[in-house]
Amino acid sequence: MSELTGKRALVTGASRGIGAAIALALAEKGADVAITYERSADRAAEVVRAIEAKGRRGFAIQADSADAAAVKRSVDEAAKSLGGLDILVNNAGIARGGPVAEASLADIDALLAVNIRSVVLASQAAIAHLPKGGRIVSIGSNLADRVAFGGITIYSMTKSALLSFTRGLARELGPSGITVNLVQPGSTDTDMNPANGETADGQRALSALGHFGKPEDIAAAVAFLAGPGGRQITGTGITVDGGANA
Repeated sequence: MSELTGKRALVTGASRGIGAAIALALAEKGADVAITYERSADRAAEVVRAIEAKGRRGFAIQADSADAAAVKRSVDEAAKSLGGLDILVNNAGIARGGPVAEASLADIDALLAVNIRSVVLASQAAIAHLPKGGRIVSIGSNLADRVAFGGITIYSMTKSALLSFTRGLARELGPSGITVNLVQPGSTDTDMNPANGETADGQRALSALGHFGKPEDIAAAVAFLAGPGGRQITGTGITVDGGANA
């Protein structure tokens, strides 16, 4: 399990849940990993300790993904701490629900800033550091392809924008040997969307497999794309949703 030995990765929003699982999966395969966090310094420190327990270097960087300057700074700081950057995983994201008619300007701006703008800015900053063979992987949502119920319209819109961004950036960076892809999770058991939550039964009913995924399921897809097996995959999205969109 050393196919990423010598690689250096940054995973945004990785103090818990899917982001933490991705950071640990990359470390398990040999990468040194920096993570960003907004407020959960203690949990971020736990992730770093887990990375180091795997024999890899780990770093935690405080950065609010809604702050454009902080996003750019975190990428440069990660590259400096790691001695370069080979893999960027745009994982940080937020969810705000409710009918469009009732959405506040603050909620709209927050969704756009974190779910779209931070991905663009982090990727933009990473381009200066990524070598040939570099990887950019963003985390979207299966709700980008199928808005199966009301109250998630704006959130789904922000996630659908990532596919167009992924396709376009893959075209731009292809000549440099850098791949750009999107992983779209379905219902995944995290703090943000627990498998015992109020809407969990309805989500399970939409899934062909009938159960929530685990953060490790998403991490496995990201690790594959980051490794040698993903060298010919670019400009596309991989949906990991237990068949909810089948």
